[in-house]
Amino acid sequence: MWMSGCCALNLPNSMTMSRIACVPLLIWLLSSSFPAKGHDQEIVASLLFIAASITDGLDGYLARRRGQITTMGMLLDPLADKLLVTAGYICLVSFNPNLVMPWIAVVVIGREFLVSGLRSIAANEGFTIDASQIGKLKTVIQIVSVVAAILDRGWNQWVIGPGAGWFIVPVHVIAVAAIYWMTVVSILSAADYFIAFWGKIDHASATSRRKRSRLLNRKKAVVTVGPTAGGV
Repeated sequence: MWMSGCCALNLPNSMTMSRIACVPLLIWLLSSSFPAKGHDQEIVASLLFIAASITDGLDGYLARRRGQITTMGMLLDPLADKLLVTAGYICLVSFNPNLVMPWIAVVVIGREFLVSGLRSIAANEGFTIDASQIGKLKTVIQIVSVVAAILDRGWNQWVIGPGAGWFIVPVHVIAVAAIYWMTVVSILSAADYFIAFWGKIDHASATSRRKRSRLLNRKKAVVTVGPTAGGV
């Protein structure tokens, strides 16, 4: 059973709300006011972001599985995603400025605004823009890039195992690759959405114009065949 009430607070919506609640906590964790000891700040912030990101996919899955898709969920889910990403990248500009430059945050956040705007116009014109494979890849890289950028502030690399270690995890290399790959994918994803939008907007606008024209013609026809002044 599908629920459409905007005030239905079910499990998926509760998870979405918890993701929104994580945003101010993440901002505090990545700020200079956090009372950090050792690498506690990096560890706690990265774990919080991972947990919040998991709820992103889980709430949508549960909503479809349990038949609990609501107006409230459709409104809050994309809002929660954008708040989390925006907060993460804005904070990383000051938290790890050597890696996350301001222009990178502008590109990533600007992409979110662009896609939201295109979807809003599409909905107003009566069509939708489905999430592309590039957009889904962007989401995964986004999580990796934020977590890697947070951990990069505390470690250059991890040595796993005793002595010289069984293997080395190059945290800094992964962080640099993830951040710049994220920037490239954001640009490609924005272009992909724009191309999909442009391919549908002309057809939707033409259809809308034809509907308005037919409606106007019907109104004119009603006026033409209406009762004449003075009667018989």
